[in-house]
Amino acid sequence: MNSSVAKPIFNRNIFWDVNFADLDYDNKAGFIIERVFERGDVDDIRQCRRYYGDEQIKLTLTNARWISLSTICLACALFNNQLTDYKCYNTAQLNPTHWKY
Repeated sequence: MNSSVAKPIFNRNIFWDVNFADLDYDNKAGFIIERVFERGDVDDIRQCRRYYGDEQIKLTLTNARWISLSTICLACALFNNQLTDYKCYNTAQLNPTHWKY
């Protein structure tokens, strides 16, 4: 979060349940990063990476309580790490569910 970098312009639909005008990009970085990677498109993810930087995004996503498997796979491809590096993936493996038919 460099103060010289302009704030990102995200699609408002990503933050449908919160007041978009009141988003604090610095204090709520974890919430914003997880939400953009879950619901954003390619441009939103690029804006997020430009503003927060890959190290902070990688740290946030690896320590997230829950993100989808597709988001984990995207993050693995972007940051060149393994599925088992993600806390939520390991938690899901410890709590198996019934088979999906």
